[in-house]
Amino acid sequence: MLFLDKKPASETPWTRKLWTYDLRTNKHFTLKTNPLKRADLDEFVGVYNVANRFARAPTWAAERPEGRWRAYDYDELAARDKASLDIFCLKDESLVDGDNLLAPDVIAQEIIDDLEAALKQFRLIAADLSQPTESSID
Repeated sequence: MLFLDKKPASETPWTRKLWTYDLRTNKHFTLKTNPLKRADLDEFVGVYNVANRFARAPTWAAERPEGRWRAYDYDELAARDKASLDIFCLKDESLVDGDNLLAPDVIAQEIIDDLEAALKQFRLIAADLSQPTESSID
């Protein structure tokens, strides 16, 4: 997710630093068995420091490679292939050690669970859409 400020066009980049929080690496959320909860965002809310964004401090560093909150300088971003913002600052344990991967039957069941949960939500939306509204009754 990106948070951007609307600024007028400029010949020099407005962005000097991009802060990222890597919530996806080594986390495993599903719709049914392990849904994302508000508590999963507590660290991000704390480090985001809405009160004073200039006092932000990264939790990631070479000596703290497990930290999820990191800043990238503009030059570092511009040097990336096509200035890609597909950024990972953590080492994905499942890519390093195959033993960390879920069993295929567990993955298949989670896909089924997610699809069934999504279908249930779409059925609720479809039912809401088929209900007459006050403005359509008039």
